[in-house]
Amino acid sequence: MAEKIIRRVLLAAFSLFVIISITFFLMNLIPGDPFMSEKATEESRAVLIAKYGLDQPLLVQYGKYLAGLFHGDMGTSYVLQKGRAISTIVTDAFAVSVKLGIRALLLAVLLGVPLGCVAGFFKDKLPDGILRVTSAIGISVPGYVIAAVLMLVFAVKLRILPVSYGRPMGEIMPIVTLAVYPACYLTRLTRASILEVLGQDYLKTERAKGMSELVVIFIHALKNSLVPIITYLGPLTASILTGGFVAESVFNVPGLGRYFVNAISARDYTLIMGVTIFYAALIIFMNLLCDILYQVVDPRIKIG
Repeated sequence: MAEKIIRRVLLAAFSLFVIISITFFLMNLIPGDPFMSEKATEESRAVLIAKYGLDQPLLVQYGKYLAGLFHGDMGTSYVLQKGRAISTIVTDAFAVSVKLGIRALLLAVLLGVPLGCVAGFFKDKLPDGILRVTSAIGISVPGYVIAAVLMLVFAVKLRILPVSYGRPMGEIMPIVTLAVYPACYLTRLTRASILEVLGQDYLKTERAKGMSELVVIFIHALKNSLVPIITYLGPLTASILTGGFVAESVFNVPGLGRYFVNAISARDYTLIMGVTIFYAALIIFMNLLCDILYQVVDPRIKIG
């Protein structure tokens, strides 16, 4: 098993290298430069471009960037926080995002998985129908619409929650916005997984022993339905922990998602690269972790 894990780690490192390379070249193919919006003369812009080495051939810039990464240097911000180290920006922003993300992830799992079991328990009955409709709506509605509705209802109409993130209880609406889609998706995924295993022989045996349908579904069936749920939780965790782009932008949360959106708008090349690398590395790590967890849930699954 250790050999297979090492092989997967090496494959993950190669995947990250490919992502870095593609992002770097695609980003630099976009016309313009980070200093286009600067209120400066052409001479001043030329000085800034030369200072950061953006006047050099693209392959030279690429080589220097990789060399810096190899030594743990992701560069400094060109525009949004001039001169500040990208590693520091990403670390500070991630600390904000992860605080919201963990709560949103817990809310999504604590709602989605039990509701999926309930839907499976009441298959084709009224509770199942209600959960299927509401979860379909939650998946279909864009995040910015959910954020706008929450703001309209709880901040404007009822005036019980603040719009600004920094105020007391200001985290509630961003957390709910982040949790709605994954909770609804987990509800449907859990229901489908539960129904897939309900007809298997080992569950018929449990029923024959006199166990109630509630115990059969919530304990025995759920345990063997966890593989697709774990598969989804890997990228979901990475996505939520790095901050929802919509939620952080709408509620003005100083997290990783908002920095990424602003970096793209400002053409802050090094910050775009830093956030992309961090996000990609987190997704790759979570997928690798899920592959290992598969064996804990079902020892028949082997790491390939």
